[in-house]
Amino acid sequence: MELNADFSERALVHATDLDWVASPMPGVDRRMLDRIGDEVARATSIVRYAPGSHFSAHTHTGGEEFIVLEGVFQDEHGDYPAGTYVRNPPTSAHTPGSEPGCTIFVKLWQFDMGDRTQFRKDMAAELGTKVEGVATALLHEDSRERVSFLELDPGARLAVEAAGGTEVLVLGGTLKVGADALRLHSWLRLPDGEPLVARAGSEGAKVWIKTGHLPFAAAPETQ
Repeated sequence: MELNADFSERALVHATDLDWVASPMPGVDRRMLDRIGDEVARATSIVRYAPGSHFSAHTHTGGEEFIVLEGVFQDEHGDYPAGTYVRNPPTSAHTPGSEPGCTIFVKLWQFDMGDRTQFRKDMAAELGTKVEGVATALLHEDSRERVSFLELDPGARLAVEAAGGTEVLVLGGTLKVGADALRLHSWLRLPDGEPLVARAGSEGAKVWIKTGHLPFAAAPETQ
């Protein structure tokens, strides 16, 4: 399966407009944003766990990165409330689920295969002092990518010119990018060479941003 798989093109998805699609596990549904592969896939998705649902135990052969958007995500390592950013590197494993229910934004098979650093962060707690109406939290950085969480005041301007492409998920408020109005859970991917120039709406905006990673996009090594 291929979905938004041409990384030289701009892609925009308003995820809340998509229907939920059932996964192979009962009670776990998803909205696919981009994908290369079938059940083993380089994938970016929003996944919803119904209350009391669980996914089978598995190893993250290609790594897993996620943000808890709503509710509380759970596994044998602990509870992860909304606003938590998590990186589970290649070779890590867990049995995920959620007794209260939750929704996560998740990226699979997008790690450096040599990365073994596992961590979780409260994104809001990482925010620095605002500069020109924008507070920034650096969540992760390596030779392939930079991952940040930003909080913008109403009307604040955001400009990102990063080699290797840019990916944005709106976590709160609204963000104007050219003629497009991004809202809660809107997802935008810009190719290498296209800068992000945006302005927060009247309620401000909270956004997750990843840069530099698109040249490394490829199908899982198992395929």
